[in-house]
Amino acid sequence: MMVMDGYRGFLGLLVSALLVGFLSVLFTLIWVLHYREGLGWDGTALEFNWHPVLVVTGFVFIQGIAIIVYRLPWTWKCSKLLMKSIHAGLNAIAAILAIISLVAVFDFHNARNIPNMYSLHSWVGLTAVILYVLQLLLGVFIFLLPWAPLSLRALLMPVHIYSGLLIFGAVIATALMGVTEKLIFALKKPEYSQFPPEGIFTNTLGLLILVFGALIFWIVTRPQWKRPKEPNSILLQPNGATAEGMEGSMAISVGNMDKSDSELNGEAAARKRNFALDEAGQRST
Repeated sequence: MMVMDGYRGFLGLLVSALLVGFLSVLFTLIWVLHYREGLGWDGTALEFNWHPVLVVTGFVFIQGIAIIVYRLPWTWKCSKLLMKSIHAGLNAIAAILAIISLVAVFDFHNARNIPNMYSLHSWVGLTAVILYVLQLLLGVFIFLLPWAPLSLRALLMPVHIYSGLLIFGAVIATALMGVTEKLIFALKKPEYSQFPPEGIFTNTLGLLILVFGALIFWIVTRPQWKRPKEPNSILLQPNGATAEGMEGSMAISVGNMDKSDSELNGEAAARKRNFALDEAGQRST
């Protein structure tokens, strides 16, 4: 394993992020099972309860892990293609869970004749899901599959990184809005403003989600914890060539040019020496 600057700090933050993320999922399950009467798929509130569970599990926790998977130093010896596949696979799982969570919400609303898409939570949430799916598809076709040229990858990589963090931040904000909205609608006696146990417990869940997002953002934005570039990595090109192969051939060509120049210079110097010796010999005779 390669040495990472500040490895202990990274390990501490990673363990903290995993612990907080796991607690977020656990708190969500306790919330819906203990306070919201459980889970089901029958058009009732039990079906709606799948929404927070799947969002926090997939769209928050698994997406967060997918974001920092490149930062794990014990995976740096793994091929870049393998890590890309893991990154894409985790994001695909998160996207599937997010889509199922939307189906649960729409089924519940339609069964109860509740209007859809009227709140800011629903607007931001649906936008985040759509952008996330587009981000996943573009990532697969441009960065995972060997079709896009290197110039296009280099151009889109900063956009891919920024949009990924933007979507993750939007998901965190959407989850917090959704928790608050649900508590306002669900808590009547006692009301949310009267600090009932469910309100306090679920507010704690919101804080855990926020802290998890903050830890993920900190880990992924530290330059000293970035995966080092692989000198021998293979980036497939549409014609089957590789960037490293091109660089290698260029290096060989330059080396040959340097070698040829040195040989020519050596031959010229030898000719000069021979000419001088011949001239000296003719003078001596």
